[in-house]
Amino acid sequence: MLMRNICTSLLAVLLAGCSSFKIPRDPNLQIAIAADHGGVKLKEKIVKSLEDSGFKVVDYGTFNDKISVDYPDYAQKVARHVLHTKNSFGILICRSGIGMSIASNRFKNIRAALCLSPKMAKSAREHNDANIICFGADYSNLNSCLNCINIFINSKFQEGRHLKRINKIEQNFE
Repeated sequence: MLMRNICTSLLAVLLAGCSSFKIPRDPNLQIAIAADHGGVKLKEKIVKSLEDSGFKVVDYGTFNDKISVDYPDYAQKVARHVLHTKNSFGILICRSGIGMSIASNRFKNIRAALCLSPKMAKSAREHNDANIICFGADYSNLNSCLNCINIFINSKFQEGRHLKRINKIEQNFE
């Protein structure tokens, strides 16, 4: 426990003043975040770390891990925020990350990616133009999530051959 507290404190110091966590140059960037009851504790830590690092964070809840809630309700809030707020990204957390990914991807122009590693986060942005990153609280820890978020918000969509694929995703396949 002592080692965990030391690591958490060290991470907070690194995030607050180290170049390893890049704060985007655009001061208007907003990060919308939400979790169901299974992701509340991880969400609270992520929010604190991001706010301590100077990010504008809009927290859509839930705020209680003791009361079961339906993850689609929270995925919808973040998806709508990202769709209607210029220069924003979303973060969604549930136990596996899968439910939040599925629910938010029901929205046209939302590309939510479940990321379990920094490499996945980079690929999600560069190749898929993802605008929401999802985490599974049962499979992620604060440090890995912050590393993924850092890479996610600082990576750019590469367009080129990837743009054609994104346009195909946005077509109606019914």
